[in-house]
Amino acid sequence: MTTSTHQTDTALFVAAFFDELCRWGVRDAVISPGSRSTALAMAAYELSRRRPDDLRVFVDIDERGAAFLALGMAKASGRPAVLVCTSGTALANYYPAVIEAETSRVPLIVLSADRPPQLQGLGAPQTTDQLKAYGDHVRSFRAMPLPGGRDRDIAFARQAAREAVLSALGPSATMGSGPSAASALRSGLDDFAALANYDASVQVASRASAHFAGPVHLNFPLEAPLKPDFGNADIQAAFHGARDCFAVGARSVPVARRKGDAEEADGRPVLGPLLGSTGQLSSAHVAVIEEALRKRPTLVLVGEGACETLAEAEEIAAWARRWSFPLLADPLSGLRSLDDPLVIDNYDNLCRHGSCPRPEVVIRFGRYPVSKATAAFLERVRPLSIVVDVAETRDFNVSTDVFVGTTPLGFVRSVWHGEGRKVQRAFAAEWVRANDEARLRILAVESSVASALAADESLPLPGDTVAMPLPAGTPVSPATPAPAAPEPVEGAYVRALLELIPEGSCLFSANSMAVRALDTFYLKDGKPIAVMANRGQNGIDGVTSTAIGAAQHFGQTTFLTGDFTLLHDLNALALQREILIEHGSAALGTYGGDCLATEAGDEEAPLSADDLLEEEAGAEGAAPSIVIVLLNNNGGAIFDMLPQASDDPYFERLFLAPQDVDFQAAADAFMVPSARVGSVEEFREAYAGFLGHPGISLIEVQLPLRGVKDRYAPYQA
Repeated sequence: MTTSTHQTDTALFVAAFFDELCRWGVRDAVISPGSRSTALAMAAYELSRRRPDDLRVFVDIDERGAAFLALGMAKASGRPAVLVCTSGTALANYYPAVIEAETSRVPLIVLSADRPPQLQGLGAPQTTDQLKAYGDHVRSFRAMPLPGGRDRDIAFARQAAREAVLSALGPSATMGSGPSAASALRSGLDDFAALANYDASVQVASRASAHFAGPVHLNFPLEAPLKPDFGNADIQAAFHGARDCFAVGARSVPVARRKGDAEEADGRPVLGPLLGSTGQLSSAHVAVIEEALRKRPTLVLVGEGACETLAEAEEIAAWARRWSFPLLADPLSGLRSLDDPLVIDNYDNLCRHGSCPRPEVVIRFGRYPVSKATAAFLERVRPLSIVVDVAETRDFNVSTDVFVGTTPLGFVRSVWHGEGRKVQRAFAAEWVRANDEARLRILAVESSVASALAADESLPLPGDTVAMPLPAGTPVSPATPAPAAPEPVEGAYVRALLELIPEGSCLFSANSMAVRALDTFYLKDGKPIAVMANRGQNGIDGVTSTAIGAAQHFGQTTFLTGDFTLLHDLNALALQREILIEHGSAALGTYGGDCLATEAGDEEAPLSADDLLEEEAGAEGAAPSIVIVLLNNNGGAIFDMLPQASDDPYFERLFLAPQDVDFQAAADAFMVPSARVGSVEEFREAYAGFLGHPGISLIEVQLPLRGVKDRYAPYQA
């Protein structure tokens, strides 16, 4: 037997930790390069090389962006993503993403390397107090011991990994789906892997918002020499009867790890690490709620976290049809993928008016919608408020009357006995009628562009009347006049995007004007797309990186953003090269990963960015396509819609803050193909051309900085 060394013990310890993370569902790791974190980074890398189906590793040198990249992966997949960083300020750069993960309920596992105890508080370089660095913003914190190679040490490393996954997923993570409307029964022995055994083509929202997930932090003190000895650790593993160092100390319970592994050949379910319950209401609780709803006009407010797949969205809609409940559907709810009359997609416009049908009861699934007008409307009306959530009310309107501690799906899958009666059906009909009329107003943005193209002249000005060719089946109210056709601005581009975006792809939205444009112009159409955004803090920090992270779980992603958001996270474009590496570009493998151009005559000259992208386009398992649609108004146009708006000099200096950035040059610097467009037709051509293009591409739409409130007014009247 070989002699154990510090480097061997370290390898055994970190290998067991990462193996257990993967056994409990982790599939993505993002590494921020550093010295002190060598053992953690190399363990993740080594495992990804040996078992590429179990773990993918991405490298991002910008720690702030790296954390948001991992956040996006976890948001899209529902699985915890792992972050690895060195000691010192690296950990602090993760802070914004940790706070977003906390408030967005995204499972994130932060692994920070640290100096050993004997170097703390003595002025050692790159050393600070990292214990509980994130305070109460994480679901749990664990100070790890110095790595050891004894059986007890290995067992502890594995248990720490299990605890990290459980804390990140939250206490309701084992709450199973129960029987669906399609009678797709799940076994009571389903493991966590089932949460991510999905067909991405039917995903319609984030997979990480329904449960009380969040970030966790583990701090690893590591001593020099820092490089783990995996070779010697493999030899040590043989004496433990394990196939390699990653298998040392692994429990023998069979675990379903990937799609297709959930059952043995004889059809028996494989036991997994997480067992679930249905989360459905008792008959007594159902009776109490049904009594509260009786003869009281009721609507359902559906925000982020209500459902994840098209099938789940259809279950909510089927339940609503039984009761005749209008479903006020936030763009992040997943319900706008359904073309159902009860899905109210223009609720933001309707809630602005005093004639809006007033409910006596509101049931809320998920967080409050994007629409401020809706929150203000409910604050005025003050109906009986029933909040359905696994952990907390998230009720800034301070109006919760009844709290139901389950998921929205657990709620609708309970055994209900009632159904919508005359009062409720009439109430629903009012909402449907008003929503259909508002739909015409939104569709006018398309007709304004079509009319201009047909006439081959400038677009009609606000106040002009145009004929509106509407999609087949669009309900038309005789009392609804054709609205004025404004100039083609934000809405026209968003409508064109939504028309062309492929079914089953991801649409990630920035905050500020981007998500408001989506809320206004995204009409239900029966096309399933997964719509996501960072609404925990509603900020511009790291959103591009988050979108790129989410894109790793889709073949096609579109990122809708403004210029402030893109500029704030411009470094994320550097992930272009990392995406090509991770998805196995043969060019990068052949030429050692160097993409830089070389002088003519070099026999083994590295390929250019265009060469790499061209090779990826023809490769099996090519890199995902990520199209950034930049609505560039050269500043903070959203402030034009807020109380700060003014013609005084302070407004432009402090709030509009134009930056005059050449985004085409920035795209070139990061090997990102780009196009600048000046019309909707040019946009359609550019967008169609970039769809399916491997890696990141950019379309810049130039818009006016001032007047955004006036541009939206015709569609929000």
